[in-house]
Amino acid sequence: MNLNNVIAVRSDKTVYRDGNYSIKVFNEGYAKTDVLNEALNQARVENVGLNVPKVIEVMMIDGKWAIVSEYVEGKTLAALIEENPDKLDEYLDFFVKLQIEMHTKRVPLLTELRDKMRNKIEESSLDETLKFDLRTRLKSMPRHHKLCHGDFDLSNIIISPNGLAYILDWSHVTQGNASADIARTYLLFSLQGKDELAKKYLQLFCQYTNTDIRYVQSWMPIVAASQSVKGREEEKEFLLSWANVVDY
Repeated sequence: MNLNNVIAVRSDKTVYRDGNYSIKVFNEGYAKTDVLNEALNQARVENVGLNVPKVIEVMMIDGKWAIVSEYVEGKTLAALIEENPDKLDEYLDFFVKLQIEMHTKRVPLLTELRDKMRNKIEESSLDETLKFDLRTRLKSMPRHHKLCHGDFDLSNIIISPNGLAYILDWSHVTQGNASADIARTYLLFSLQGKDELAKKYLQLFCQYTNTDIRYVQSWMPIVAASQSVKGREEEKEFLLSWANVVDY
């Protein structure tokens, strides 16, 4: 594999392009189980009717785990919005409809979203009383089995030259309640300082799915608490502030 062409750098991984392949190389010490689980989850969503880059192989490169997938030519929605700010509403509308379409899919072997969130809440630094309140709320939420991306962000949607939308980065995918997935994306926009975009995004989802906005908001403390166990310190502080907002 040729690792001369870097296309993305994250805190725990680097992504390269080699011809028709995308090679995601994880940092040394990255858990083998997490790498294999990510590749397995991506393979599981390849055939549900969405455009997903196919996994080619999992390998070791210089002592580091790597996932080789199809390379998708195109631009992210984030890049397109930056290039065409006048089309923001059009792109956001497309983004929301794509996520709603994804939520219609079923992948029964995926981890349950509520199980993952319950475990993450336990790992968080919140006090025991708040953890109890959040666990109680989580337990009361309707149990669904919709395909939830877990990191549905504008930078994870590639628009190919022929106009097809590809969804990337399935490392956080679960099956569960769509409103939890929406709450996650809302918080991602908020973390990026895009409060107006977050508001528009949430309103569009609720409009198209006839969902009470307060219902999505009721998921936000749960999602924020589950996300607070990782990430940069400033993100953790922001998420913990959301986790403490128990009532609406």
